[in-house]
Amino acid sequence: MSQVVKGIAASDGIGVAPAYLLVDPDLSYDKKKVDDTAAEYARVEKAFQDSISQLETIKENAKSRLGDEELAVFDAHIAILSDPEMLSQIKDDIESNQTSAEEAVDKVTTNFSDMLAAMIDNAYMQERAADVKDVAKRAMSNLMGKELPNIAGIDHPVVIVAHEITPSDTSQMDAKYVKGMVTDLGGRTSHAAIMSRTLRIPAIVGSQEITTTAKQGQTVIVDGLNGDAIVDPSEAEVKEYEDKAAAFEAERAEWAKMVDAPSKSKDGKDFEIAANIGTPDDVEDAMAQGADGVGLFRSEFLYMSSDHFPSEEEQFKAYKAAVVGMDGKPVVVRTMDIGGDKPLDYMPLPEELNPFLGYRAIRICLEQPDMFKTQLRALIRASEFGPIEIMFPMIATVAELRAAKQIYEEAKAEVQADHPGLGDNVKIGMMIEVPLAAVNADALAKEVDFFSIGTNDLIQYFFAADRGNDAVSYLYQPLNPALLSVIKHVIDAAHRHDAKAAMCGEMAGDQLALPLLMGMGLDEYSMSATSILRTRSMMSKLDTTECAKLVDDALNLDTAEEVEALVKERLNLK
Repeated sequence: MSQVVKGIAASDGIGVAPAYLLVDPDLSYDKKKVDDTAAEYARVEKAFQDSISQLETIKENAKSRLGDEELAVFDAHIAILSDPEMLSQIKDDIESNQTSAEEAVDKVTTNFSDMLAAMIDNAYMQERAADVKDVAKRAMSNLMGKELPNIAGIDHPVVIVAHEITPSDTSQMDAKYVKGMVTDLGGRTSHAAIMSRTLRIPAIVGSQEITTTAKQGQTVIVDGLNGDAIVDPSEAEVKEYEDKAAAFEAERAEWAKMVDAPSKSKDGKDFEIAANIGTPDDVEDAMAQGADGVGLFRSEFLYMSSDHFPSEEEQFKAYKAAVVGMDGKPVVVRTMDIGGDKPLDYMPLPEELNPFLGYRAIRICLEQPDMFKTQLRALIRASEFGPIEIMFPMIATVAELRAAKQIYEEAKAEVQADHPGLGDNVKIGMMIEVPLAAVNADALAKEVDFFSIGTNDLIQYFFAADRGNDAVSYLYQPLNPALLSVIKHVIDAAHRHDAKAAMCGEMAGDQLALPLLMGMGLDEYSMSATSILRTRSMMSKLDTTECAKLVDDALNLDTAEEVEALVKERLNLK
């Protein structure tokens, strides 16, 4: 009899195939004393070097399937295996205690992982704990001469079932054979979720129980549209979902016809659907998916992928490449959003109990104006090659916004000393992600050309709930009526002062949120490139007058669940 396992829908699509359980080899060992400690440590060095070589090979093989942001994960794993502090501790344990290589590697890597996992106020560092576990498993398997599961060797249709899927796992997946993924752990922002969307593999994460429910070879249906995994389905259920999958693929083919179509509602109102990107390399996919522009260029990835502060020239080349690649379409660049879950090795930040609420983003830039001007000058110079718009993250007060604008004006004056007039056409905006800024939107709108609502952080701060914490994930409620009323207030405030209202968080690509946002009059929707055509297609079927009525009714409800039910009923969404 079939069983339904519910989780979080992480990547659209439907897949049906036998379960392939990612089962690790037995890496248990007997504790023992060793006599030749030098030889024992040499075993460690060889195992670590073999692991590095394997990761380099995996990365090379994955280049055709993954972007720079995803591939950078392997560089991080190689860096962990090359960490002199970790190796020093392993060597010291072997030499001082005559510990076996297996025990020393296990002990030291576990300590490193536990230390990172204990950083409950820093989601980024907590995620690094999983990275340490991943590389430790690889090192231990090489040390013990045992093979890890060979995902790259899969040559028949499967659904990957795992407690947790690592970056090195997903990088080896061939979408021709991997028809879906279901995990016990993870959220929509986990590595597995992000990579599954990149590879267009239907995925469900955070199911809690899939590995105890599904057995090797058992048929599993992955409904990545609704977050349901059906284990051991009946023939009728398989047929039902195969039909749904065929319908979804036909729908996807229809979306592809929208690549050159305008982003327009059923009643003829124009909108903009833009792409979120991390590097200039992402521009190609944005253009292929018909993006109206780039609504969010996360410039911090230029800093995070470097071992030093990127120079003005290095940044200029990156921004220019993005602008030229977008061929006249606007590129909105978020200035450096470092801190919180994005630290830099070469820029020590103070240790904080609540780094998400601390010294980060614009707060760092205002304290270090010379560093900020380097980025701003590079952006102004790049504006010579196409429309660039600049937005400041984490603005809380009018005073902060004015201070950031003043530094921009100083940077512009420095550039214009040699290039008169350059930068005069650059539009200046800000992120709305701090609740105070949302409340004070009218005063802030007078100061900018546009707002971009960053719903990922706004929702986190609005509900006082860490979006990376599974225990409070139920509080990630983009359809909560109180939050919707705040978003409407921000959009209305922008329009009252002739500013554009955009959104660049996860909510911008949510099909249940789309009719509400259209009804509120949101001008621009920036999202993952893979969501653009689906959103444009859906937008073309929605009437803004009906959407506005839907908003009025939704704001009179009390819970997110009631709003969701209303949207589904009113617009007949499945």
